[in-house]
Amino acid sequence: MKKITIALLLFSVFAITSCEGPMGPPGLDGDSIIGTIFEMEGDFLPSNNNELFFNFPSNFEIFDTDVVLVYILWDVQDINGKQTDVWRLLPQTVILDEGFIQYNFDNSVKDVRVFLETTIPFDELRPAETQDQVFRIAVLPADFIAKKSVDILDLNSLIKLQGIIFNIVKNAEIEP
Repeated sequence: MKKITIALLLFSVFAITSCEGPMGPPGLDGDSIIGTIFEMEGDFLPSNNNELFFNFPSNFEIFDTDVVLVYILWDVQDINGKQTDVWRLLPQTVILDEGFIQYNFDNSVKDVRVFLETTIPFDELRPAETQDQVFRIAVLPADFIAKKSVDILDLNSLIKLQGIIFNIVKNAEIEP
């Protein structure tokens, strides 16, 4: 009888001490990190020196240690009856009989500059190479890159990675 009383007493103590208070605000799961992808579209023109500028919004905080990657919409393919965007990491070089074209970028904590370098005279470039170009600018926290084995070449795989949540901002404003 004494053992049963002690067991009930211990059970009561554990039951009382394991009670919970009110539920707190929801948080992110485990190691979730938030990244941001900005999408912009623009034309490379002699009037803009074959370059496009994207200014990060004033309410967006970027750190010197963050990794900024820029992808160009290279193609749209039909995969199993579904139109799928094909993105390529910059820089990308196209070699033609007339010379080469390279899409490249640089960035700071305030902006990204996407530019076109070419050995071909600008007036000989086709509209497909200069007009309606779509880019995605991915901003990733450096500690995410350091912790994970990340294939940065494939934007679609990067977006699907576990442990990172992306905010995607389409039709971002570019500076003329």
